[in-house]
Amino acid sequence: MKKKPLQLLMIMLLILSAFLAACSSDSSSENENETGGETTDGEEGSEEGASGGTLTYGFESAPEGLFNPAFYGIVTDADVIDLFDEALFTYDENLQPEPGIASWETEDNKVFTFKFEQGVMWHDGVELTVEDWVFALETIAHPDYDGSRYANVQTIEGAPAFREGEADSISGLNVIDEYTLEITFDEARVNNLVNVWSYPMSRAQFEGIEVADMSASEQVRQNPVGLGAFKVENIVPGESIELVKFEDYWRGEPKLDGINIRVLDSSTVVGALGQGDIDMISLAPVNGEEVEALDNVELVTYPGLSYYYVGFKLGTFNSETNEITEDKEKYADPNLRKAMAHAINRQEWIDAFFFGYGSPVDGPVPSSHWIAADSADLSTYAYDPEKAKELLAEAGYEDVNGDGFVEDPNGDEFVAKFSHYQTTNPTFETRAQAIVQYWQEVGIQAEVEMTEVNLYYDMVEKDDPAIETFFGGWSTGADPDPTGLWGSDQIWNYPRYKNEESDKLLADALNIEVVGDDEEARAEIYKEWQQLISEDIPMIFIAELQEIAALSSRVENVTYDVSGPNLPYEWSVKE
Repeated sequence: MKKKPLQLLMIMLLILSAFLAACSSDSSSENENETGGETTDGEEGSEEGASGGTLTYGFESAPEGLFNPAFYGIVTDADVIDLFDEALFTYDENLQPEPGIASWETEDNKVFTFKFEQGVMWHDGVELTVEDWVFALETIAHPDYDGSRYANVQTIEGAPAFREGEADSISGLNVIDEYTLEITFDEARVNNLVNVWSYPMSRAQFEGIEVADMSASEQVRQNPVGLGAFKVENIVPGESIELVKFEDYWRGEPKLDGINIRVLDSSTVVGALGQGDIDMISLAPVNGEEVEALDNVELVTYPGLSYYYVGFKLGTFNSETNEITEDKEKYADPNLRKAMAHAINRQEWIDAFFFGYGSPVDGPVPSSHWIAADSADLSTYAYDPEKAKELLAEAGYEDVNGDGFVEDPNGDEFVAKFSHYQTTNPTFETRAQAIVQYWQEVGIQAEVEMTEVNLYYDMVEKDDPAIETFFGGWSTGADPDPTGLWGSDQIWNYPRYKNEESDKLLADALNIEVVGDDEEARAEIYKEWQQLISEDIPMIFIAELQEIAALSSRVENVTYDVSGPNLPYEWSVKE
């Protein structure tokens, strides 16, 4: 059984429901299929299933509408893309890459030769060739590209020169023939294969469109074309998306006739499942108990590769030079950040808002990942209000005017502004207020600013002055390398944390000359890096959650493991 690509899981988890949709979950049926993953089919995981029928897929949050892997920014868009497009290679239940449309060979982890399957068709009937992959890589490396995927291209030899306008092409891309591409990276690394961008773009569809105009184009927003089992038939922004099966899909004809995406208000999810109006949805924990009680629905869960955090804006990012400047002073003192961490009762907060589907996390790597450091080896910040007050005093934050709240070391008013995204989920503002209340209880005046989810992450990414402390989440992928989220030249380093030692450790963990192919040596470097991050505390690590999904009793042949659900062409429904 083939698994979906993990690059789509390496993106930010913008809202709770979207987070739970990023990778669907394990079945509670206890039945194993041949890959060791869980299956929703109670009849020994039969791969056959009925053909025909349409599956209705519920979304608790409307997609932003960037339906191309190179341009999307939120998880709900990625969930849509998963249904009609796919990468060149996939990942198994052990997060190891395996051939898909493309296979590969390498002798030195620097030069790779990729071979495409012949006869793979885009939804518009044009055959896929390696030129479509070259087109995607050069689009992402183009100076006018306005997406966030350059980290997956920049290590190809010649990509920086192309980005700077010093070359007309990327020198490390060598087209052998229509189905063979040689890629040379700037150096040998252990993760060159899993890091390289593996989604082609249709040259035919984007012909004549300037790179600067692509993200706003009809080809991205209204009529996207992919390589997957289903093709987009109709999009009603904010409401629904209709997909129909692609009969020329390269793996074989899909079992379903189509998939209909329907956007729901969070308050209607349980009712829609109970009435059979939807067949499949990723759930917010608040709905878990009610859904579990439904006779016609199965609740499925498994440990995720994601975490939630409270970030501190320490600086700004220059998108032209890809440089971070730590020029924000308000939260520059580590003792202030540590005090704010000790003030939060994470277990109480998780129990209140995630209903048994989560646990505290102490570092920037989820505990289920193989590089995760043990909490005993990290600087941790258990709930300790008195310790928080001590650290505030050490940093010079004292209550000067007797109003019960500390002033800053200069004696000026100090108010911690905490930003959180807003959707239809009724718990979001309440949980944000709870964080603020913890800070207030140790003498930090604080206030909440709720912002519509799509605007919210635009503000975070652009370092809007209104964003000071902020709530967010990340999901790791097949390869543990955190450079894309923590490197000092990365746009997704949202706290704008800049540390030369951190950059060196991240580089060493990928360096063949340092770690060779020894995963233990690599894990030891990542452990040292996690220790550094936990001591510097550029963000407060709050929680890691289980993934949760609900499947109606008519759904068959949907399986799950740590890499997410199987490919949709295998899904079926009982009519």
